[in-house]
Amino acid sequence: MQHKRDTASDSHLGTARRRWLPASLPVSIIMLAAAPLAAASAQATPPAQPAPAAQQAATAETSPDAIKQREQELEAAREQQRKATELQEKLKADIAAMGQDRSKLNQQLIDIAGQVRGVETRIADAEARLQPLDGRERDIRGSLDSRRSEVIEVLAALQRAGRRTPPALLVRPEDALQSLRTAMLLGAVVPELRVRAEKLAADLGELVALRKTISTERDALAADRDKLKEDQTRLAALVDERQRQQSAAEKDMEAEGARAIALSKQAADLQSLIAKMEQDLKSAAKAAATASLQGAPATVNGKPNLGALKDPARMSPAVAFASAKGLFSYPVNGTKIREFGGSDGAGGVQKGISLAAKPGAQVTTPCDGWVVYAGPFRSYGQLLILNAGGGYHVLIAGMERISVNIGQFVLTGEPVATMGSTSQVASILATNASQPVLYVEFRKDGTPIDPGPWWTANEGEKVRG
Repeated sequence: MQHKRDTASDSHLGTARRRWLPASLPVSIIMLAAAPLAAASAQATPPAQPAPAAQQAATAETSPDAIKQREQELEAAREQQRKATELQEKLKADIAAMGQDRSKLNQQLIDIAGQVRGVETRIADAEARLQPLDGRERDIRGSLDSRRSEVIEVLAALQRAGRRTPPALLVRPEDALQSLRTAMLLGAVVPELRVRAEKLAADLGELVALRKTISTERDALAADRDKLKEDQTRLAALVDERQRQQSAAEKDMEAEGARAIALSKQAADLQSLIAKMEQDLKSAAKAAATASLQGAPATVNGKPNLGALKDPARMSPAVAFASAKGLFSYPVNGTKIREFGGSDGAGGVQKGISLAAKPGAQVTTPCDGWVVYAGPFRSYGQLLILNAGGGYHVLIAGMERISVNIGQFVLTGEPVATMGSTSQVASILATNASQPVLYVEFRKDGTPIDPGPWWTANEGEKVRG
């Protein structure tokens, strides 16, 4: 009889527990509860004596997992080396196929530079998307950690109640009272636990979804970074070939470069620098003369002939600078941090715009033009000046390395420089900028003008060579 009553009591308690508990607690909640209990059990067990440091290191180095990991790393390094070798061979073959055809080289330069900037944009977008996702993941983890002990305590109480058989009601009144109090306590706690469990399950579900999204984003980001490295390698080889051909055509290029630096030290300001270059330096003077004599580019029904931009063999601007308003893209991917006419950070007025860029970002030309200066100049760091024809000049400063020479004609979108890891312009350095900044200035007949009307408002309307 006693055995039957015990069995009936067990059945009754099981029914009561099913009534109060949620239909199915998530496994993740049970695992969440078990983790600290396991930790407590581990703390209660006396720790084993640690092996000597040398013995532990030797064991780690000779373990199968460590050996396998080293083999995988070695294989990955070999694979990267193999891909790099294949890429170099392909680049050599491509450049050899181009020969001295400057139009093909120009087109390749513009195309690859566009690809580089496109990948840079995708990387920046992915990093921007990852930032709030990472923040949300941290918030959810913090919330789960703050509720961990509370959930574990209730689950442990329910677990203990489920394992203990309730006492016979007629044996001892104290036992019956304790059972009644326990039932009342569980009756008050379990509904609240259900709400918390549902909230916890929702948070865990969101955390799992976030992890999947973050993983997908990081995989895409890694793939884009690998592609960027390959494109940059290809672009560097093409730029070297372009400059090799340019050096072969201009025998006295090194002497002209040294003379340009000497003349730049005599110039007090940018206007004086431009004047000295275009009057006293043979290559720059030739470029300036060509710019003034080449005449206005052809138009179609009075509008710019954008089709002329598709000719990579052109040796003069395809579109008149004055009529190209709304068609230029920024020379670098970045965020505008200073407007024309605003404070320059040194007590003066900003005569151009400043763009905060990523370290190592690619710099391309916003328009066609002749290089009349390329080198360091006073507080501007590395400075590039283009004569765009019609009395217009484009000044670009703040790069770490310039890859074109004075007298060279460059096309819209052609790679001309790369950013460094820090800002090079003195007025930007004074603000303790955390990233490199590119300074861009437009001039008409020596006077700085607002470049705003020339920038495109729509990515699809940018001038492309």
